[in-house]
Amino acid sequence: MKNTLLKLLVLILVSAPMVGTAQVQSVVDGNTRFALNLYSQLATNSGNLFFSPYSISTCLAMLYAGASGNTDRQMSQVLGFGTNQQQFASLYGELQAELEADQQTNAIALNIANALWVQEGFPFLPSFLTTATNQYQANVGQADFATDADAVRQTINNWVAQETQNKIQNIVPPGAIDASTRLVLANAIYFLGAWSIPFEVTNTATRPFHLSSSNLVQVPLMYQPLIKDGNGNAITFNYMQSWGPDSSNDFQAIELPYASNQLSMLILMPWEIDGLRQLEQQLTPAFLTNVLGQLRPQPLEIVLPKFAVASSFNLGRTLAAMGMSDAFTPGAADFSGIDGGQDLFVGGVLHKAWGQVNEAGTEAAAATVIINDSTLPPGFRANHPFLFLIRDTRTGSVLFLGRLTDPSSSAPPAPPALTVRPSAGGLKISWSASLTGLSLRQSSDLANWMVSGGFSSDGTNNFITITASQSRSLFFRLSPQ
Repeated sequence: MKNTLLKLLVLILVSAPMVGTAQVQSVVDGNTRFALNLYSQLATNSGNLFFSPYSISTCLAMLYAGASGNTDRQMSQVLGFGTNQQQFASLYGELQAELEADQQTNAIALNIANALWVQEGFPFLPSFLTTATNQYQANVGQADFATDADAVRQTINNWVAQETQNKIQNIVPPGAIDASTRLVLANAIYFLGAWSIPFEVTNTATRPFHLSSSNLVQVPLMYQPLIKDGNGNAITFNYMQSWGPDSSNDFQAIELPYASNQLSMLILMPWEIDGLRQLEQQLTPAFLTNVLGQLRPQPLEIVLPKFAVASSFNLGRTLAAMGMSDAFTPGAADFSGIDGGQDLFVGGVLHKAWGQVNEAGTEAAAATVIINDSTLPPGFRANHPFLFLIRDTRTGSVLFLGRLTDPSSSAPPAPPALTVRPSAGGLKISWSASLTGLSLRQSSDLANWMVSGGFSSDGTNNFITITASQSRSLFFRLSPQ
């Protein structure tokens, strides 16, 4: 039978005791091993780096449900999956439910969605589709790749944009889906989290960030001074520092929680300005566990750059080089658990990720198409390259992983953004008047959003002013009308 190209889409939107079972913890451990192994492969490139290991693992997990023979064994070993496919799918479903439970706090926005597009009339096995719908809660839709592949591509792109609040657009490029496509699997995660203690906008100032010991750039650095609570006690952050016989390996780490205290950003930064490469070489699951175990509450001043990062990869060759080559090889690929035959293979893995960190918090999204910071203690001053992870602290899952080497580096065009500046008696929130089809929405809990009241315009920007009398917390975003 003619080999058929299998194309999959993954999208996503960065230890504490495990809430679920020890078996679910094994899934998290496997995902973490894969995340750090993949990072070591991608880190060979220079510059900023950002991706979503959870997204990639989720998409490949859905594909794994249909792998057999040597393809099964290679995927299990490289991805850290268990050898019992049905049990693994069930455990992964439990993990996803744990992550979705974080949304119930109404303190963060975390959207997880899965979907499949299947070729009309193609003999998919009911067991494969049942696993996708029951364990991964995927919606299954019929598609006509054979005669109208580009229309299906646009449908998938629209789904991705909708599930990520338009942060990831046109993930599937023209020609990536064609008449040979039989299946597209998609996972989407969108994350919006406010810091548990926001940085004051008025404390942000342009200061030097050291790209290397001989080069620096001027960028906006946010500043968090020592803060006391209502009882006069200093507010603490989980922090640790490591000193060893080789100064090139010395580093410090800090955990910045989001409002729910169930997700956090973990930042690891070498003391040496040029020490990032040595720190990256230590990055293993055991090393990460050791860092998390040494974190202790400590009053700190914090300096952190405002930044936006975006990365794009074709992961096909990388995954093949890591040991799962059969999945990409016609004739060798065995996905008979999908259709009962051996005519399906993966043609490539495309991954895009976007993230933004500012005074309020973090917003992040990502997509994958498989076709394929002085030494002034106490303080944490991220003014030179560092690593960062966005983690779910309940499960230990690494949702996003990256490094920042240059906050001034231009990223791909950013999604429509709001600008917040101090104004007489309050804050002025503005956005470009040229943006059409979008409306300003507000929420007090990140869960229930409503269209904001009337706004003004100066011809260039639309804007509203929030007065100091409005003491309750409010969150704003631009959304499609």
